[in-house]
This record gives sequence, C-alpha cells and structure tokens, in this order.
Amino acid sequence: MNVLVCGGAGYIGSHMVRRLAAAGHQVTVFDNLSTGHREAVAGAELVVGDLLDPSALAQLFGQRRFDAVVHFAARSLVGESVAQPYLYYENNVVGSLNLLRAMREAGVERIVFSSTAAVFGHPECEPIDEDHPTRPINPYGASKLMVERLLADAAQAYGLRSVSLRYFNAAGAATEGGIGEAHEPETHLIPNVLRSALGRGPALKVFGTDYPTRDGTCVRDYVHVDDLCEAHLAALRFMGETAGAHLFNLGNGQGFSVLEVLDAAARVAGAKIDYETAPRRAGDPAVLVASSRKAREQLGWSPQHTDIEAIIASAWNWHRAPAY
Repeated sequence: MNVLVCGGAGYIGSHMVRRLAAAGHQVTVFDNLSTGHREAVAGAELVVGDLLDPSALAQLFGQRRFDAVVHFAARSLVGESVAQPYLYYENNVVGSLNLLRAMREAGVERIVFSSTAAVFGHPECEPIDEDHPTRPINPYGASKLMVERLLADAAQAYGLRSVSLRYFNAAGAATEGGIGEAHEPETHLIPNVLRSALGRGPALKVFGTDYPTRDGTCVRDYVHVDDLCEAHLAALRFMGETAGAHLFNLGNGQGFSVLEVLDAAARVAGAKIDYETAPRRAGDPAVLVASSRKAREQLGWSPQHTDIEAIIASAWNWHRAPAY
C-alpha cells in the first residue's frame, strides 16, 4: 500500500515508518518537525507541513495517492495540556479534523489513529479493557477522546474505516538500532532513568512512595515500541476486511512499579541509579495496566517484548549513543 504517516518523524512514528518500509509498503511522512527529527526518517519521503494548514494538506493529497493514513501527529504532554488547553484542542482535534476532511476529499477511507490510555482517567478496575468508562482528567486525554468520537461519527456518516489504538506506556527503541526516543523536555520514566545513569539531565525524582502498591510507587504497563508498530500493521490488515470504527487497548498486560523499573535499569546499565523522593503528583493513579485481550482476539496481536529488562536494554543501547 501507499501509506501516509502523519507525525512520522516522532518517536513511535519513526519506528512505524521503518516497519512499514520493511513490510514492503510505500511510505510518505508528513511532519512539522516541532518535536520530530528529520534524521529519524532518512530514506523515506518527508513532506514538512502542519495539520493546521489545510492548503498544505490539499497539496499533499492532490499530488499523491494514498491507500491509508497512520496518524501519530499530536501534542502529548499532560502537564502542558493542563496549562495550555487551547493549544491541545487546536493541535490534536482541529488538526485531526483537517486531516479527515482532506482524506474525504481525496477518497482515502482508512486511518489508524494513535490514541492513549489517558482517555480513561482514574481506573475503576484492573486490568483496563475497552469497556472501561472514558473520563479523561486532562485536556490531552480529552482531545484524544474527541478524535475517537470524530472517527466513530465519520464511520456512520461517510463509511470511514478506522482503528484507534490506545497505548499505555510506550517504551524501548528499535532492536536493530539507529532510532529511538528523543524528546526535549523528556517526561517519560525509562529515558529519564537512563539519562540519570549516564549522568545527564536533572536529578531523578520518584513521585510518591505511599501508593497502595507492592512497594508504594506507581505501577505502569510498558509496551515496546516495536510491538506497537506490529499492532498498527495488524490494524491496517484488519481494516481491509472490517468496516466501521474500532478501539483497541495496547499494553504488555503486566505492571511494573517505578522502583522495579529503577532496579531493572540499574542491572542493565551496571550502575547504581540515585533518585530523590517527592510528593505524589496530582492525578497520578496508583496502577494502570491494560487488558489487550480484544487486540489478541480480533487483530491477532500480542506483545513479543514482555521482559522489562529487555525493553530497557533496547532503550539503553539507544541512549548511550543517540544518533539525533
């Protein structure tokens, strides 16, 4: 297929571009490079542009024919979304609406959307499946939920086929090397732990040690970025056979506490990792773990990288000598 990857120069997007190319698909990347990296998509066609620019989208779809779109382009910092909600609703919702309109005008009828576990808010049960109530507690999660609703309405009105994939905690780096996670600022636990092990960045902080968990720290579900890419490929195949708008949760299926991640990272790095304790952050649930049963049953997907040390080791290989 000819596949358009919006946000393809970012962390997960760049891994997806590589996986699509390896599977024999023709790939075009559309990215404004605000957080993505040109070097991450070397070898793929890169069109620099913004989803907030309808004329750029019209030119993109007017000059090329696409069979499907994979949509990663979004702002994704929870704290920033609370401080600047208009920015998030404009970028994530209006940008997505512009993309969907351009797709409709060009006759492109399939899209895989990068959603998030943040649509759920505070968990009411564990593990979290697709029927869990969606009550986001920040504008980031709310913006993603709005796009999910857009896709459901578009399926009914226009016959658009879509799959929304709700990631839990994306982690790791390409096992074959060359690309990885490079955010500034970095807010994710594993890269910040590894930066600390390398003596880079500010002092590592553990927020909250009094949660009702096995060691008092938050428990999260880490899913390897390569596994996420396989789920997107499965979703593209699924849409070839299945109409409508569909939702799937993607996770490892097991949770690891903050201290367990630190211990695993220390073993991988062969170094003691110092940290400071700090009070809980507002809105941080004690446990977030996915049920990916529906993805297993309907997409034929299951994570292959389930060992936390192996996930961290792939990230460690990248962070020791990042290419960008």
